[in-house]
Order: sequence, then structure tokens, then C-alpha cells
Amino acid sequence: SRAAHPFPPVRRTRLDEALTMASRQSGLRFSVYLGDLGEAPNERVAELHEELEGSSEAVLVAVSPGQRVVEVRTGPEARVRLPDRSAKLAVMSMVASFKEGDLLGGLLSGLRMLADQAGGRRRTR
Repeated sequence: SRAAHPFPPVRRTRLDEALTMASRQSGLRFSVYLGDLGEAPNERVAELHEELEGSSEAVLVAVSPGQRVVEVRTGPEARVRLPDRSAKLAVMSMVASFKEGDLLGGLLSGLRMLADQAGGRRRTR
């Protein structure tokens, strides 16, 4: 079973909705992992990303608050639309929120930034 989720159900629903919106807007597959990343965080993030369905177009936002690690990992197709520079900007934004103690707000704004950077399926109104 999953580790205890750090958010109560209402806030978790907001995160799920943000993931759905980001994925729908961009056509990429967004996921969030929250929790300890072990002795080798980079390797663990790579493993987690590989396990995702459609990992080529997947974007994983991995956050280990206890270790102060925030990483965005993109598959090869996703990286075309979301270069590392864009991912780094979103990470900086999330870290700023996390330092203020706002884990959920940081994740929500980070997902929005990443989806906006990826562009994609949006239609102009």
C-alpha cells in the first residue's frame, strides 16, 4: 500500500485536478511523487520515471521534503517540449513556495508553469 499521503483528501483532490489539467492542456503525462528518495535521489527519480506508463512523454515532479530534493524528470518526447531550462524555472518557483511552508501551493504553481511551458493542445479562445 502507499505511504501515508501528506495532504488531507480535499487538498489531495486539488493536486489530482491540477495533474489532470496539466496533462490535458499539454498532452504530456504529468505525475507527482512525494516522499523519501533514499540514498541516491537522482537514481531513484530515474527509476520512478521509468516505471510510469508512457514514460517517453511523461513528466515526473519528485519532491522529498525531508531531503530538500525537488527534481523534474522528463522522457525524451516530453523533453522536446519541456527543455531542462524550463523545468529548472519551475523547480525554483516550487522551492520558493516550499521554503514558505506551502507544499501544495508550490506543487500547483509548478505544475501550471510546466504545462504552460510545454504549450501544446491549447486552443485560442
